[in-house]
Amino acid sequence: MSTVRRFAVALAVVSGLALTACGPTEDDAAGGAGGTTASPTKPATPSASPDKGSAGGEDGSSSSPGTDPETDPDYDVFPCSTYDVKFSANLAEPTTSSYLLKITNKSSKACRVLGHPVVTFGDLDGQATERGKAPGIEEAFKLAPGKSAYAGLMGGTNDGTGKTVGSIAMTMNTESDLEQTPLTASTPGLYVSPDKNSVTPWVGNAEDALSL
Repeated sequence: MSTVRRFAVALAVVSGLALTACGPTEDDAAGGAGGTTASPTKPATPSASPDKGSAGGEDGSSSSPGTDPETDPDYDVFPCSTYDVKFSANLAEPTTSSYLLKITNKSSKACRVLGHPVVTFGDLDGQATERGKAPGIEEAFKLAPGKSAYAGLMGGTNDGTGKTVGSIAMTMNTESDLEQTPLTASTPGLYVSPDKNSVTPWVGNAEDALSL
């Protein structure tokens, strides 16, 4: 064999040994200790600490401003209507046929008593004129459940110009267009004469109602 051919064979043998040494071993192919295996990337977890400038605040709670109904004593206190009260009329002064009007809150919630009662006389036209100044809506007092308010209905002497009526009807001033069912009370001997019958605003006691 020539020298050139022997050199070529030797070179081939050396190259084969080198490739065998660099190839993967059985452990590498099976993912053994010497190999690396691909693992899925773990998704990033968002920070547990909320941004202090967000709507939730540091503790994550809502912080919307506004009036808290639980701490506002006048929240949801509406004007009293005839649906909230029971009504009565009692003769207070026989010579002038004046009557003490009384309402009692029969509901389970307080209501606000506004102005004068609206009083009409049986089947007669017109209503009692307002006597005395009533407090404004901001000063009107609240009527708690079971509590009463009073007004004085001033009658008149029989001068032959009017008529005696046996009952009156009353509705409450609500400063709204709320439709109410009138409450009636017996008023035997109440003499109604033109422009001579008046009613006071609601007040907290009977004495004041009859002295206004």
